[in-house]
Amino acid sequence: MAWLLLFTSLIITAFPNLITGQGGPPSPGYSPSSKFTPLGFDQGFRNLWGPQHQSLDQDGTLSIWLDSSSGSGFKSLRPYTSGYFGASVKLQPGYTAGVITCFYLSNNEDFPGNHDEVDIEFLGTTLDKPYTLQTNVYVRGSGDVNITGREMRFHLWFDPTQDFHQYAILWSPSEIIFLVDDVPIRRYPRKSDATFPARPMWVYGSIWDASSWATEDGKYKADYQYEPFIGLYKGFTVAGCSSDSPSSCRAPSASKSRSGGLSRRQGMAMDWVQGNYMVYDYCKDPTRDHTLTPEC
Repeated sequence: MAWLLLFTSLIITAFPNLITGQGGPPSPGYSPSSKFTPLGFDQGFRNLWGPQHQSLDQDGTLSIWLDSSSGSGFKSLRPYTSGYFGASVKLQPGYTAGVITCFYLSNNEDFPGNHDEVDIEFLGTTLDKPYTLQTNVYVRGSGDVNITGREMRFHLWFDPTQDFHQYAILWSPSEIIFLVDDVPIRRYPRKSDATFPARPMWVYGSIWDASSWATEDGKYKADYQYEPFIGLYKGFTVAGCSSDSPSSCRAPSASKSRSGGLSRRQGMAMDWVQGNYMVYDYCKDPTRDHTLTPEC
């Protein structure tokens, strides 16, 4: 009987959601976001475009919105070579087809036509379907000319329109890890210099009309009878090595290990998300030319 109690205790510790019946992945056992102090918007960012479609509340919540006249975007005050970049986001409910709300890293303004980018994008949807969270990695212009994206798409285990949830990118010299509420959902390792972004990038957020592709490959367009489309952001975290940091600066880790990578529990949580909520993986798409994505 003692062994059964011990076994049950271990299962509860490792998989609390399975025991309680609550939805969501097993606990990853570690919270990278707890290691960093959030910034106020003005401490780390500035408006980039659409200033008339952006407002900052007294409680620190940033609102950006899209209507038939414009969207809006913001940008970090400095570029980074690695780091942990996150924000708590709440999405617009209802019909949002064609609308992209996003938080991402890019150096497009520095290298037009030859840029790197790491994306968290929320693809708007119709009234009867959930949001899709798209993660993507572009390397050296693959988003400009060659259009070689590295998309992995997910549905979420919660309704992202009901409350704020933390979305983050951890970028180090050896890997990129995408996290939702501290749960890793994707790990993109550096397998070669040609498939990994290494040049400094800025941190951006925006809301814009991507009707040509965002919802079911452009089947459903933005409908401005539902405007304005609003994205809410707060709890900004920008922690890492900026372009002017000393050479001794080290990228943060997603796990307790300073060497990077994910712990076993984090890996199990990620496997659970990918097994239950991943809806597209570019490496498994038979229509793609995988000579362009040799990391697959």
